[in-house]
Amino acid sequence: MSKQSIFGRIAQLAKANIHALLDSAEDPEKMLDQMVRDYTSSIQEAEAAIAQTIGNLRLLEQDHAEDVAAAQDWGRKALAASAKADELRSSGNTADADKFDNLAKVALGKQLQAETEAKTVEPTITNQNAIVDQLKSGLEAMKGKLDQLRSQRDQLIARAKIADAQSQVIDAVGSIDIMDPTSELGRFEEKIRREEAKVMGRQELAASTLDAQFESLENVGVEIEVEARLAALKSGSSQQALGQ
Repeated sequence: MSKQSIFGRIAQLAKANIHALLDSAEDPEKMLDQMVRDYTSSIQEAEAAIAQTIGNLRLLEQDHAEDVAAAQDWGRKALAASAKADELRSSGNTADADKFDNLAKVALGKQLQAETEAKTVEPTITNQNAIVDQLKSGLEAMKGKLDQLRSQRDQLIARAKIADAQSQVIDAVGSIDIMDPTSELGRFEEKIRREEAKVMGRQELAASTLDAQFESLENVGVEIEVEARLAALKSGSSQQALGQ
């Protein structure tokens, strides 16, 4: 798969409106499962494509560095050959001086060629670096969407199970009518309900009192901790005062 198609797929999936897709789905749970599979597969493909793109970019950068180094090397050779030609010419050896000047020209030609190759590849390197950054951002967005999908899927399954259990209980209770106020059983039921209400009231009162006691105890604990940290702060032990 090409870099362009991978990037397009990443962008499409990363921008997907999960809520809208679920609203239009006949079976949201199955759709979420399929989306998780699609995202996981796409992430794997994207990681492979990005790794290949980065590898190709690093090769281009190596070639560029070699061209720059070659240009510098040929420049040094041209300078050395030119200096040698000047030395020979000053001593009257014109023939050999011309040879070294020709070598300097050859070296300068090689230098120009290496510089041209280096400049030619620079825009490609810049563009590829931008593409790699975009691919990495898209990949991170996809991973975030995948986490969101998994969380929603788990919540949906849990809610479906709870709803099913509640439905079964409601159906079972609805099929039994023991609340006929005209029957002895109905009056007995009402008596039991009053007793249960009394018990619940006593339990709620006891729980409220117990909660207050524990809350008071927790407040004391907090005050003790604050005093201890203040003492530690004054003694210069900042890490202890900060709870580290």
